[in-house]
Parts: sequence; structure tokens; C-alpha cells
Amino acid sequence: MSVATVVAGPRRGWRSVSTWIGAAIVGIATVCAVFAPLLVPYDPFLQDLSKRLVPPFWMEGGSTEHIFGTDQLGRDYLSRLIWGCRISMLIGVTVTIVSGVIGIALGVLGGFLGGRTDDAVLFAITTRLSIPVVLVALAVVGLLGSSMTLLVLTLGLLLWDRFAVVARSTTMQVRNLDFVAAAWCAGCSRFRILAGEVLPNIASHLVVVATLEIALAILLEAALSFLGLGVPPPLPSWGLMIAEAKDYMFFSPWVIVIPGVALFVLVLGINLLGDGLRDTFGARTDP
Repeated sequence: MSVATVVAGPRRGWRSVSTWIGAAIVGIATVCAVFAPLLVPYDPFLQDLSKRLVPPFWMEGGSTEHIFGTDQLGRDYLSRLIWGCRISMLIGVTVTIVSGVIGIALGVLGGFLGGRTDDAVLFAITTRLSIPVVLVALAVVGLLGSSMTLLVLTLGLLLWDRFAVVARSTTMQVRNLDFVAAAWCAGCSRFRILAGEVLPNIASHLVVVATLEIALAILLEAALSFLGLGVPPPLPSWGLMIAEAKDYMFFSPWVIVIPGVALFVLVLGINLLGDGLRDTFGARTDP
């Protein structure tokens, strides 16, 4: 009879095709987000009612002038799709940064200090988990108005719980290891130990959480924009593009299919990459 042992190293990680597919999707989306002003063939805000609802080039009546066609106001759909990727990635990353700062700070302090500090952190996590994210975000944005800054702050203040849980549990494991004890014996301050010893050793776990949070933030932004409480028009958010296209979906289905597929592919790519990073940084159990 064999004994299960924990073996450090990847189970699949970068040896998996799905991880590379996810990395390719995220890489393309990142390039589109960073270089959107250089990649768009037309002004994404320019309206031309004489060319409204032109189908994509592969459909009857389409042309290569507008590869993905135009929307109900005659705006080039490819340009709006690329600019929408910029907005989605920007919101996903900034929301993750805000939530990460809050969650990691609380989790590391609770896991490292323990005692009443940890009890307070656990109470804060429990309280946060009892709050419905979508309903609170709808209420806040509905009362204060829709803007990108308000949307980022609202989602950032509501999505920190995963960071806190993971940071707390991993910090509790790291704080009892030998190198932390050696740092104490060397006379290092508490801040020096947290910043120089604890955080670098739990960073790999937090990177995985960050990928999942980016995907979740993008989906929540799309949902709020679809309801008219997210990114204000005429900014081409993918959720807003889907909302604007719902009245034309039976006659011009591409106006809702294209941003919907783009949103699906981006979130799928982020999750595939996150799954690969989890396998790379995690431990595996071999018999």
C-alpha cells in the first residue's frame, strides 16, 4: 500500500494546450486594449445613418469596407469591438487591483497577526459574503448614476473576499516556516517580514485569484451595462453593445452575436489561463 505524498511542481501548467489557448486569447485581448487607438479602422463613435446595419463581409450584402458590418447608427462594428475590448480589460484589471489591495491587506494581517485581528477579518469576510454583489451594484449605480469610475470603485469594494480568504489561509501556512522565524531572529520589523518574506511566497496563489477576478469583473460590468447601469453610452462596452442590439437580433443577428461571442471568448481565455496558472503554481498529490 502506497502513501500519498505532496509533490511540488506543475500538474499540467504550460504543458497543457488549453493554457496556451487561454494565454493566446488574453494576449490578443491585451494587445487590442493597449493599442486600440492604432488598431481601429474607423472612429468607433462616428455615425453614418446611410450605412446603418450593414452586414458583415461574409453575409449577403456585406463588404470588406466594414468587416464586421455596422450597428443601428452606422458605426463600424469592428472598431467598436476593439474599443470595447479596451474598456472591458481596463475595468477588469482596475477592479482587480482595487479589490486585491483591500483583500490582500485584510487577509495577510488576519493570517499573520491572528487573535482578535483575525476574528475581525473573518467577520468582515462573512459580512461581505452575505451581501449580494449584483443587487448592491445595481442600487449604488442606480442612485449615484453610471460612470466608469463609480463602476470600478463599486465592484472593487465588493469583490475582495476571494483575495482575503486565499491571502489569509496561505499566510497562516507561511508564518510558521523557518525563513519567517529566521527573519524574526535577525531583528526584522513586522512590516519587513510581511513585505519581504510573506507576500512574495503567497504571490503565486494570488495571481491565480486575480485571473478569476478579472473574468468576474468583466462579466459583472457587461451585465450592468446591459441593464443600462454600467458604462455610459456612447462608450462601446460589450454589454452595452448587446443591450443596444437586442431590438435588432431577429433581423440583424450579427449585432448581438459578435459582441456576445467576443465576451464569451475573452472570459473563457482568462479562465483557461487561470486554470493553467493554478496547475503551475499549485502542488499535486501523487500516489
